[in-house]
Amino acid sequence: MSRRKGANVVVTARQCRGNHEKMIRKFIKKCKKEKIIEQIRDRRYYKKPSDVKRHAKQAAIRRHKREVAKQKVKDSRRERNS
Repeated sequence: MSRRKGANVVVTARQCRGNHEKMIRKFIKKCKKEKIIEQIRDRRYYKKPSDVKRHAKQAAIRRHKREVAKQKVKDSRRERNS
């Protein structure tokens, strides 16, 4: 089993000048950036390694198709302006 880096999310009162609401918002934002909540949701139930690989591959394919579509739109706009 690999050792993972522990998520160390700290918000001090000095950073937010003692504003508690701002501290909470900053804490939530840092948690989202570290993807702590997503990890908890993912690890909630066991997933077979083959399922994990399949979902990762499908996500990569979707991401690639989206990038290609964006590039086509950019190219068509460039051609219209020329």
